[in-house]
Amino acid sequence: MAKIKLLLIVFAGLVLITYPSLACSVLYYIDSATGKIYVVNSEDYWLDVDAYIQIEPGTKKKYARLWYGWDNFAQGGINEKGLFFDAAVTPEQPKIKGYGNPKDNLGDKILAYCSTVEDALMFLEKEKIALTNSHMMFGDKTGNAVVVEWVDGERKLVRIENHKLLMTNFLLTRPETGNYPCYRYKSIEDRIQAMEKSGEEINLLKVGNTFGQAVQPPRQNEEGRAGGTVYTSFINITDNKFFLSYQLSNENVIKLDLNNDFKKTRPQKIKLNKLTTNGRE
Repeated sequence: MAKIKLLLIVFAGLVLITYPSLACSVLYYIDSATGKIYVVNSEDYWLDVDAYIQIEPGTKKKYARLWYGWDNFAQGGINEKGLFFDAAVTPEQPKIKGYGNPKDNLGDKILAYCSTVEDALMFLEKEKIALTNSHMMFGDKTGNAVVVEWVDGERKLVRIENHKLLMTNFLLTRPETGNYPCYRYKSIEDRIQAMEKSGEEINLLKVGNTFGQAVQPPRQNEEGRAGGTVYTSFINITDNKFFLSYQLSNENVIKLDLNNDFKKTRPQKIKLNKLTTNGRE
């Protein structure tokens, strides 16, 4: 029950914007005092999408892993080794000769076979992956994190600095291509600065609160289709704790101890639109 109350406090402090857009915000943060690593992600899309959490057991050749997304495609996730990834849409870039967008569930494959950030980067090169309309963030349990972008025919890496790495929907290495300035990026940066200046203990709750203006309540477009924040995930990578709130609900909250779930021998699928207050189907 304490974990649910933690998330209730997070959402009680949100300042929500009033129009829908299809966007994402991702933060990888290291508490310099304790060394603990936290990740927060807000996924904004059409609210009628059939989103779910998929947990795959480990095998002799594959790591146990959790990913969230829809249509058998991982939008983000984490594995038993503490490797995290997420992706965000960016302005279209030219295709790189000899490389292409993935034709299968790229995120699941990365989590199945890679244990570190550098493993993931090598995997992308081996598979000749270069996304034309997205960038990806990878972070691991060692404190290493990177955003990889494919811009002007080249792969570009943005490494973690000052114990944090943040991305939204503009290219960090070429912001002038579009979606910039980004109010969500600026808001999260400002809230991180305020959190650190407060002198208070930093924890998953405090890091989650930096997303106060980066989520979107339901809002219909001209055709009547509702968009907004499909889910917000909170991950304590150091302690293998995972939380997810579906559509900004304080009742529809998933809470998982990945130390236990990654030991299970059967796949689990948690459909987010069928959640109960117990956090399961």
